[in-house]
Amino acid sequence: MRYCFNLQVRPERMAEYVERHQAVWPEMQDALRATGWRNYSLFLRSDGLLIGYVEADDLAASRAAMEALDVNTRWQAEMAEFFVGTAPGEGFPLLTEVFHLPEEK
Repeated sequence: MRYCFNLQVRPERMAEYVERHQAVWPEMQDALRATGWRNYSLFLRSDGLLIGYVEADDLAASRAAMEALDVNTRWQAEMAEFFVGTAPGEGFPLLTEVFHLPEEK
């Protein structure tokens, strides 16, 4: 399954947000993989709109597994200050897929 979500990064914090994501802790990356997150990408627009894309067999189960991990608690605590409104640790609004171009067989 493919999932997409959006959040809003504070414009004055975007440079630091990008910097932090260029050095995501190895243990955080390992935790994401271990809990079923695959092909995970974040895209940031110049006004702070953040679009996330992830593949998972069951995103709710993958998110619940991440929420139980100390590394995620620490990461989310550090990331919360970057967002306007909802932070990732509080849930994120999923977007509805309206088109997908499958690979040729």
